[in-house]
Amino acid sequence: MRQAQKEITVATSGQGLYEISDAVRAFAESSGIETGLLTAYCRHTSASLVIQENADPDVQRDLVAFFKRLVPDGDPLFVHTIEGPDDMPAHVKSALTQTSIAIPIMRSVLALGTWQGLYLFEHRRSPHARKIVLHVVGS
Repeated sequence: MRQAQKEITVATSGQGLYEISDAVRAFAESSGIETGLLTAYCRHTSASLVIQENADPDVQRDLVAFFKRLVPDGDPLFVHTIEGPDDMPAHVKSALTQTSIAIPIMRSVLALGTWQGLYLFEHRRSPHARKIVLHVVGS
């Protein structure tokens, strides 16, 4: 059994989905693991990870629009506002999605489906440098 880790940084320019599939795929392939499991972990509380369709950009646009409607910035429900009107909604959106995703590795390749991509989901309006820890284990 072998394992490897790497941290990648994803530069965001505001709310939206940022595909990281290529960087994660390259790490998995370079690890030399033929059969195993890759875990991606987001080190933030106002961003998250999702696996979503990567063929039609309307899917990403619609997801962002849905989450904006579900948890609007500046909602008067929230007490935590010191970091801005988008901060507490970002925490809620992160809680509704995932901070960690596991993807099997089969024959040295991520076992993502044909139309699946791995995305960092940025929930804040301003640009950020998000850290994602990648960990692979297997043989």
